[in-house]
Amino acid sequence: MKTFSYKDYPLKIFGLPLFEQNQKLERLPDEVIEKVPSLEFFGKRCPGGRICFRTDSDKITIRVKLRTLGPDAGMSVFSCQSFDVLVGTRPNLEFLGLVTGYNIQTYAFEGTFTKKKEMEDVTIFLARNEIIDDIQIEIEDDAAIEEPTGYKYKPIVFYGSSITEGGCCSNVKNAYTSILSNRLDADYICLGFSGSAKGELPMADFINTLDMSIFVFDYDHNAPDAEYLRKTHEPFFKRIREVHPYLPIVIMTMPKEVYTAENDERSSVIKQTYLNSVENGDRNVYFIDGEEFYGPEERYLCTIDAVHPNSLGFLRMANIIEPTLRKILEVK
Repeated sequence: MKTFSYKDYPLKIFGLPLFEQNQKLERLPDEVIEKVPSLEFFGKRCPGGRICFRTDSDKITIRVKLRTLGPDAGMSVFSCQSFDVLVGTRPNLEFLGLVTGYNIQTYAFEGTFTKKKEMEDVTIFLARNEIIDDIQIEIEDDAAIEEPTGYKYKPIVFYGSSITEGGCCSNVKNAYTSILSNRLDADYICLGFSGSAKGELPMADFINTLDMSIFVFDYDHNAPDAEYLRKTHEPFFKRIREVHPYLPIVIMTMPKEVYTAENDERSSVIKQTYLNSVENGDRNVYFIDGEEFYGPEERYLCTIDAVHPNSLGFLRMANIIEPTLRKILEVK
């Protein structure tokens, strides 16, 4: 058997913007965490991270070791601590299964999977909730391995709340960000931070360093109230726009089963950022109303707690967001 570390060529890491520089499984640099200390733990875990490669091996074994291991009241082990393994060409992926420990007492575990003995792309979605210590991949001795097929489009960068981070779908591949990436054949970077993305300008400065095709932001859920959004939302947008005058930017409000008067006020603040930009001549800004995400029927089926979408909620979110992103990408 031939064994590869996650750092070894020809494996490629997607979704972790600093990996080629520092070879670390994390999303944020230390200098951002120093300025926004609430992101210390969240910046070290890897929702949206993927290991990709091509191989004709019919047997693949994946071994992982976690540095942290903690329960999440809203998500199962399959949602939080597991690694999704898929094979095939986007958007026609086959779900091979999970690398999982089946409980929250196991830091190291492995999974073995069978695929066709022909050259295919393999995509491993990294666990959402934990800091990862190590990943090793084993294939047959006589098998070939090569670089993965690249994405058609540069990364879409998503910034926002625990929902952006994937809470609380049944598997990491079911997050709306993952669904959209697969459908559009676009790489993506997930900068969702549970309770800790609040429109801080150091995060905007970091985002400005990224090479992206589209920027999507929604930290509505994490903002304490509408007044906080008034103080932070448009300045955050303007900080991005100063550096990227022609970048398509998509502004969204939170998904929710029932919008209240408070939600309407928050939404109006966020939409005003969009309207002000359009009034000033911006033709690369878009607005998506989160009240539309769950559709007209059986909206109550779309969340686990009236806040976080389940997999159905994420699917409906993706269905609403996709036409806007597809239109932008196909014009670019």
